[in-house]
Amino acid sequence: MNFLTLSITEISNLIQQKQVSPVEVTSACIERINRLNPKLNAFITISEEKALDQARRLEQELMDGHSRSPLHGIPIGLKDLINTSGIRTTMGSKIYKDHVPETNATVVDHLSEAGAIFIGKLNTHEFAYGPSGDVSFFGPVRNPYDSNRMSGGSSSGSGVAVATAMAFGALGTDTGGSIRIPSSACGIIGMKPTFGRVSKRGVFPLGYTLDHVGPMTRTIEDNAMMLNYLAGFDVLDPYSLNEPKEDFTRLLGQSVKDMVVGVPDSFYYEHINDSVRHSIEQAIQALKGLGMNIRPVSIDLSRAPWAQLMTVRGEAYAVHLEHIETHKDHFQPEVLSRLELSKDTPAYEYVKAQQLRYEIRQSFLNALEQVDVLIAPALPILPPPVGERETDIHGYKEPTFASLLRLNGPTNLTGLPSLAMPSGFSKNGLPIGMQLIGKPLDEAKIYQIGYAFEQDQKISTLKWDV
Repeated sequence: MNFLTLSITEISNLIQQKQVSPVEVTSACIERINRLNPKLNAFITISEEKALDQARRLEQELMDGHSRSPLHGIPIGLKDLINTSGIRTTMGSKIYKDHVPETNATVVDHLSEAGAIFIGKLNTHEFAYGPSGDVSFFGPVRNPYDSNRMSGGSSSGSGVAVATAMAFGALGTDTGGSIRIPSSACGIIGMKPTFGRVSKRGVFPLGYTLDHVGPMTRTIEDNAMMLNYLAGFDVLDPYSLNEPKEDFTRLLGQSVKDMVVGVPDSFYYEHINDSVRHSIEQAIQALKGLGMNIRPVSIDLSRAPWAQLMTVRGEAYAVHLEHIETHKDHFQPEVLSRLELSKDTPAYEYVKAQQLRYEIRQSFLNALEQVDVLIAPALPILPPPVGERETDIHGYKEPTFASLLRLNGPTNLTGLPSLAMPSGFSKNGLPIGMQLIGKPLDEAKIYQIGYAFEQDQKISTLKWDV
């Protein structure tokens, strides 16, 4: 049996039953990383010795009759924006190429306490400031379905590592789509939880009020289970929500009959590729076939891209002001160019964007009062070629970065939970993803509906032959 093809839940059961050991599983992941990473460039740092040491300790705990959680002995990858004590954390940048933190991020401590094994640090668009995944000091991350195409970013390595079984799960961060873009482009599942649901302490910021941390996996159940161990109040994170602990898997398998799916009547379905449109239309019909009701809804998102752009520009420049003053020549040129544009963002435009945020969030909430979730494409286009910087959708031309970000940014701006998951494939075999967007703190319901669709459609989330 090739246990690398299994889900976290499946391999966890085998580990708990002592049919396979954490050392065996970790060794197999390391072997696969060593084989695939030279081609795909998902990992910046492979923590072979530390991971095997962890695996041996966790294996002994199992032999002594102690299991920490379903994540006990499971190899997980971490986006290289997330601090790990004693393991290099680079932000995909020359500036931090030799940086080794002294402490872990809160999410790393949580996963460590649950018994996860950290297999390595995953490549990222430099400082997470870009959605393509092809701009990093350590080189571009390549899509496993076509190595000439983008993996999506900024959690580029996370998407590729999970899709190709180099890790059973991974953590990503999402400021304007950076979990959902690579999840869609690589055909896996990624959750951007409610803003504040997961601690950001020890995670390098891009936009203080836009950043989210979330899980990336090959199944809905795995994703919900990982969120169980990530979510929680952190007094050291000023944006952290003090909410009761909950089990995000609790609704999986429950009927979705008579639940209502909202289809936005504008914005999300404008200027999208025909393959994407067809895939989402089929997904809507599949949900209807599960007994769900489909209802059009109106959301005013006409100013959302501008408000998102002004917010991230102002906050990203605030983050990087010192870097620009001291290490300007160390930045990747594209990232530096975006930051220098941010310098000229007037303060009044940032303030105006924050006023718009409230109005846009309220428009979402009004629509969500009528439905259980919203459905929308995750990306308006198929994964573009590496290096492409302009997209043409039936004569509608826009910068490729804008295309990748356009449908994701609104839920960063509003902090609403949003799940990206596969809806199908194009005729040339490229993954297509959809988003399920819910009310604040409604992740369990989103997972419930995503799980029903996943079990009904059985769309592959594993790219084994690379």
